[in-house]
Amino acid sequence: MDMNSFKKSLSENISPQNISVYLKALWYEGKGDWHKAHQIIQDINDSNASWIHAFLHRKEGDIGNADYWYRRAGKKRPTISLEKEWEEIVESLI
Repeated sequence: MDMNSFKKSLSENISPQNISVYLKALWYEGKGDWHKAHQIIQDINDSNASWIHAFLHRKEGDIGNADYWYRRAGKKRPTISLEKEWEEIVESLI
């Protein structure tokens, strides 16, 4: 799977099969289902999940919580757009 096919899959009703839990969370977020994305990722305790968790809270507007998760991911809150960050995370996980 590449970014183009991942984005195209957003028009489908179900997520692509055989994608990681990280990409599944980002797929739901890409479809506008922040709550489902958060539900999927919130209990995973590693740096990839922390990065996605940070992104979700940044998108939500909860910057304090986002910054906590960015620190856990070993990253700083970016100044790029949310859309660009989403793509950056997806690209790193494909």
